[in-house]
Amino acid sequence: MDPVLLRSFVAVARALSFTRAAARLGLRQSTVSQHVRRLEETVGRTLLLRDTHSVSLTPDGAAMLEFAVTILDAGDRALAHFRGAQVRGRVRFGVSEDLVLTRMPTILAEFRARHPEVDVELTVGLSETLEAALDHGELDLLFAKRSAGRTGGTPVWRDRFVWVAAPSFRPTDPVPLVSYPPPSLSRAAAIAALEAAGRPWRLACTSGSLSGLRAAALAGLGVVAHAETLVPAGLVRIEGLPALGSFDFVLQTGRRALSAPAEALAAAIVESAPSLRA
Repeated sequence: MDPVLLRSFVAVARALSFTRAAARLGLRQSTVSQHVRRLEETVGRTLLLRDTHSVSLTPDGAAMLEFAVTILDAGDRALAHFRGAQVRGRVRFGVSEDLVLTRMPTILAEFRARHPEVDVELTVGLSETLEAALDHGELDLLFAKRSAGRTGGTPVWRDRFVWVAAPSFRPTDPVPLVSYPPPSLSRAAAIAALEAAGRPWRLACTSGSLSGLRAAALAGLGVVAHAETLVPAGLVRIEGLPALGSFDFVLQTGRRALSAPAEALAAAIVESAPSLRA
C-alpha cells in the first residue's frame, strides 16, 4: 500500500476533517481527498463517511486505521534506525482519570511502538493531584483538565461538564451525587452548581476511579458531572439539573525544559487528540 495514501488517510481519520488534515500535511484539501479515494479504490471498501458537516470512520475504516498506523510506524522506525535518530530516555507522564477509558491506551501503544527506546512511566489520577505532582517535579508531562486560575500549557480542546447517568435515571431532591473525592474539578463544579441553584444534594457514591463512578451510575445510584466529549459507555446526558461550567484539556509541563521523549509524546498526543473525543 502506498504510504502517501496511508498518511493522508490517517491524518483525516485522526482529525475527522479533510480541512484540518490537509493543513497538518501541508497539502491541498483536494489532494487529500484524492488520496483517500485512491486508497478506498485499492481495498474496494468505503473507509470514511462524509457529508457537508462531518467525517466519520466506517468499521472498515477503523480496521484500516490500525493497519495504516502499523505500516507507517514500521517505516518510521526503519528510517530512525538507519539515520540514528531514535529517541531514548524516560518520560514521567500523568493522565487524568477521565481519559483512561478513551483511545489513550492505543495512543500510548502506538507511541511505544514508534519509540521503543523510550520508557513511559504512567501515573493516572485526579487533575489537581497530578498538577501538584507536576509542580513538585514528580512528572515531566501532564494531560488533564486545567483547574481554575491556572495558566500555561498547551490547550488541546475546550470541553464542558454535563450531567450523565443511567438511561432510566430521573433527578430527585436531594440530588444523589456520584463523584470523585476532593480535590476534584468535576465534584467542585457539581456542588457549586447545585448550591447556586438552591438544589439540595447528597453524596450517593464516592470513588477514586472512573470505573467506580460508571458502575455506580449504571446501577442507578445517582448522577455524575462529567466531560461532555468523554461520556462513558452506557451513560447518557440528563436534563433538568443546573448548568455546569466549561474547562480545557491541557498538556502541561514542569519547570524544566522538555526532554526529547517528553516532546515526542506531547506531539503524538496533539496529533491524535481528535480521536480521543467520543
